[in-house]
Amino acid sequence: MSPCSSQNPLLLQVNTRVELTRLSLQLGRAATLDDIADQQIASWQNDGYQWVWLLGVWQTGEASRQVSRTHPYWQQEYQQTLADLTEQDIDGSCFAIADYQVHSKQGGTAALARLRNRLAQHGLKLMLDFVPNHVALDHPWVTQSDNMVIKATEQQLRDQPENYCRLHDGQIIAYGRDPHLPGWPDTAQLDYSQPALQQAMTETLIAIAKQCDGLRCDMAMLQLPEVFARTWGLTMAPFWQQAIERVKSNSADFVFMAEVYWDMEWQLLQLGFDYAYDKRLYDRLLTIEPEAIRDHLNADLNYQQGLVRFIENHDEVRVSRQLSIEQHQAAALIALTAPGCRLIHQGQQLGYRVRITPHLIRGPNELTEPSLSEFYQQLLACLKQPVFHNGDWHLCDCTPAWPENYSSNRIITMSWSNNEQLFLIVVNYAPDASQGYLQGPFIDNQTEHLQFNDLLSEARYLRDRGELQDKGLYLDLPAWHCHLFEVTGTLASR
Repeated sequence: MSPCSSQNPLLLQVNTRVELTRLSLQLGRAATLDDIADQQIASWQNDGYQWVWLLGVWQTGEASRQVSRTHPYWQQEYQQTLADLTEQDIDGSCFAIADYQVHSKQGGTAALARLRNRLAQHGLKLMLDFVPNHVALDHPWVTQSDNMVIKATEQQLRDQPENYCRLHDGQIIAYGRDPHLPGWPDTAQLDYSQPALQQAMTETLIAIAKQCDGLRCDMAMLQLPEVFARTWGLTMAPFWQQAIERVKSNSADFVFMAEVYWDMEWQLLQLGFDYAYDKRLYDRLLTIEPEAIRDHLNADLNYQQGLVRFIENHDEVRVSRQLSIEQHQAAALIALTAPGCRLIHQGQQLGYRVRITPHLIRGPNELTEPSLSEFYQQLLACLKQPVFHNGDWHLCDCTPAWPENYSSNRIITMSWSNNEQLFLIVVNYAPDASQGYLQGPFIDNQTEHLQFNDLLSEARYLRDRGELQDKGLYLDLPAWHCHLFEVTGTLASR
């Protein structure tokens, strides 16, 4: 299936620097993007991905790297991640970008172009990062250009040393930040109140859009005028709509994905983003709120198809550290069969438990969790069915099995169908058993029975069509139990 043909694509996030470090250890030499093997790309294609997001390909710099290597709080995190940590493992945050050129250690622009071409030969599209809020302390705009970054006073530096710093040339600048957190001390805040900065960032977008098929835009809500004003007390002209329109005027199929929080997804989708993070679903899955999950999945379908569904990414604690294996499987089945863009973070499907901070270029050796690996293999095989990409999706009703049994409220049921196929997703998102009747849809033909084949287990059920139409499909599910049923018609045996 080509990337453009899927309304609900599957996206794999790869930590590029960590992956190249792993390859370097294998090869006994420094690996570049050219060393990502065709066999690996074919494996991604065979798993059913349409997109690969390469995290961290842009050039970093020495000034921000030194901050990463000396910041006391971050040192604790590094030590927790790597017991055998060395200074060479700390290469600076991949979100402190000194130049939007492919890192020389990764082979530069030419190596990325060759990798993109190889991905395309396997039907895969390439997504990269754009960090609109800030740049590295090494970026030329910090010291070589006027009015590109926010400047500060001596008083601001004295009052808020966590948000401002003095550079070697004596000027005081603001660290990049959002209004709820202290500044990121390896970055400089861009000043969107300046038309010259907005123009330069738009031109940067246009340039890097030529090197990929889509961009994941970091903390995209920070460039909304009302958020920028709340953070910095400065007025800025709107940025995103005109910038996205400029890029799409050159490439109409180019995809913009927004990392966004604070329930501002719809606002960014209205400005031209194709997808926006669905943090609300993530939070409700992690805090085990089945009724709230159902309410969320009841939103308008056009809105839902613009959401990025995930249970893990590079910013979050690994899901296998937060949920049991059974909970993990149930959460993944809900997120990855809902409409929208489905995101899988590299290592998630293997049960990895250690989050790798974006300051590090190496991760620990971890063991695969066999049951999770098998589950994801089965689920990804199912998701290759075209119906999950371009079929009709419905959130199904589940009614009480008997009066005053409200456990049916904890069962999440969804369907995907087209003219030829019907699949039902059934998840008991609860710590104990739940019962209820699943209310269709059921395939409409003249067969007397329907066969329910669970593609995630050996379970097979034969049910009378009349009973299904009268009452629904009876469910009695143990804690966290889930099914992905393929439903087919069958004639009664004589």
